Amino acid sequence: MTGMVPKDVYELTGVGSPRLSPDGRTVAYELSTIDGPANEYRGSIWLVPADGSAEPRQFTSGSTRDASPVWSPDGSRIAFTSKRASKAMQLFVIPIEGGEAVQLTELSEDVEELDWSPDGTKIVFSARVRDLEAQEEERNRPPQRLTRLQFRLDDVGWTAGRRQHLFTVPADGSADPTQLTFGDFEDSAPAWSPDGDRIAFTSARHENWDIEPTTGLYVVAASGGDPEALTSPKTSAWAPSWSPDGARLAHHYSSEVFDEPRHSQIAVLDVATREQRLLTTSLDRQCVPFPQLREPLWRDDELLFCIEEQGNWHLYTVASDGSREPNLLRGGTLGITGYDRVGTTTVYSSSEPATLSELFNDGKRLTNVGRNFVAERELVSPERFVATSKDGTEVEAWIMRPAGFEEGKKYPVLLNIHGGPFAQYGNRFFDEFQVYTGAGYVVVYSNPRGSSGYSEAWARAIRGPSEGGPGMGSVDHQDLEAVLDTALDRYGFCDPDRLGVIGGSYGGYMTSWMIAHSDRFKAACSERAVNAWYSMHGSSDWGWAFKGMIGSFQFEDPEAWLKISPLSYATNITTPLLILHSESDLRCDIEQGEQLFTTLRLLQRDVEFVRFPGESHELSRSGSPLHRVQRFEILLEFFDKHLKT
Repeated sequence: MTGMVPKDVYELTGVGSPRLSPDGRTVAYELSTIDGPANEYRGSIWLVPADGSAEPRQFTSGSTRDASPVWSPDGSRIAFTSKRASKAMQLFVIPIEGGEAVQLTELSEDVEELDWSPDGTKIVFSARVRDLEAQEEERNRPPQRLTRLQFRLDDVGWTAGRRQHLFTVPADGSADPTQLTFGDFEDSAPAWSPDGDRIAFTSARHENWDIEPTTGLYVVAASGGDPEALTSPKTSAWAPSWSPDGARLAHHYSSEVFDEPRHSQIAVLDVATREQRLLTTSLDRQCVPFPQLREPLWRDDELLFCIEEQGNWHLYTVASDGSREPNLLRGGTLGITGYDRVGTTTVYSSSEPATLSELFNDGKRLTNVGRNFVAERELVSPERFVATSKDGTEVEAWIMRPAGFEEGKKYPVLLNIHGGPFAQYGNRFFDEFQVYTGAGYVVVYSNPRGSSGYSEAWARAIRGPSEGGPGMGSVDHQDLEAVLDTALDRYGFCDPDRLGVIGGSYGGYMTSWMIAHSDRFKAACSERAVNAWYSMHGSSDWGWAFKGMIGSFQFEDPEAWLKISPLSYATNITTPLLILHSESDLRCDIEQGEQLFTTLRLLQRDVEFVRFPGESHELSRSGSPLHRVQRFEILLEFFDKHLKT
């Protein structure tokens, strides 16, 4: 039995978006698959008893992609989104006893974020609204006239003239959708009030919303009208969830206004008085994982939420009035990917490093969709170790042995660096690591300073260099070097003469940075990287907002942005380098790869530039299946050439 190989991407599957029926007895969930010949993602809705008393059964066909199941208040119907006979995800409702699904929308943009009215007669959702339908040929399109800085978003595209707004539609399909919100704003996360009169949502509608990156809570009458702001634009609040009595809104909260990173918190807002209470500050942990799973969930006067915890994703509860400190509900070595709660029943989807995402009820597994995938391959589990950095700081790290590991043999090593930097590696299934171990590599990874999942001080240790901090490429670099040194010292199967390094986004930044400051690696792959912060400031959808971490805008302190840019030190790079980038990446524009490639080629260094057409910053996670397979094949060919031959 061999480890995972690139084409196994087509066999990946998993469970997500679990939703309990109103009586808590049945779970609806999304089962995702990949159609290799069609180069498409598929999905279907399945049902399973919450107590595991019967096997799961398929509820929708899944011939295209069915997703996002949401139960009606009386449990008689399920709303979901699907791409049946449409390029965009449309809204459907299907009776729980079976029968044909009723299509409720015919929009040009995806329907998202569903919520039923309390009486079950309507559904609110969000969707983008085009000012003008695009012409078939670019030369016939009118020019874009921009007055807002937020005019594009990675993996979404151009948002100017295509803002996201809220709609309601009768659940029986008796009328077309009605648009509720309007204007040059981005509206999301609708939540219907228990009395059915109002809809809370997330938006930013203050004068300079496009250059002051905060969001707030708003309410609008269910029949339409002018939205009312509930929170101050000086802080951020999002993902609202009504209390059962309709008097309060639980939500996510952050105080960051160009002061990042800060831990996001769980908070409760009194709708009448506007008094806001933070409930999770004592945890000193990031309480809104990335990517965000869902809003806080109520049960009487208690809230359920998920946090990042030292490489894990755990479920916690907290009293909504602050009378009780947060309490761990479900911990251990696991990476939660979705959750729901009704009464005393809590279900969640999660994976571990060597298992795909499955559905659980209080630790009891309800699905086994990854059975064949796991049984047919040698999937590797990590071993945890701790490294001591240059200044004595302890850094949590992991090592994975190659599939088919043989005692006494030495193997090439790949140091992997996560993106962010305010993110974490941890105990979830990660196809990257399994493909590398399947190809005969030792995989080493860690959460250096700047990562999430630890204290706020840990995350803020690499702020700057404006306002006095050391900046990226400082103690995070020292931590990564220490992790690699410790692995080489402790594990004799690591070959110190065959070292590679790879990372994407911030991980790509650190890859470029490390090979510009060291020649210890025999090969490196810098993917979707930031190489030139001073141009990233204007070429990225959010580059300018890194003032919150760097401490300045580029024009306020250009030397600081130059100081932390790997391109400033590119003449030092002698390591053979593979640069991977997506041509539609709006987070780290393709120019970031072009600049480094141009410089190194002019220096006649060993460098290759691979560009993926039509892909965003999310290529390795949700890009086309074909491109994901080709990416793995290119990576292994490159590292094999430099570390194996």
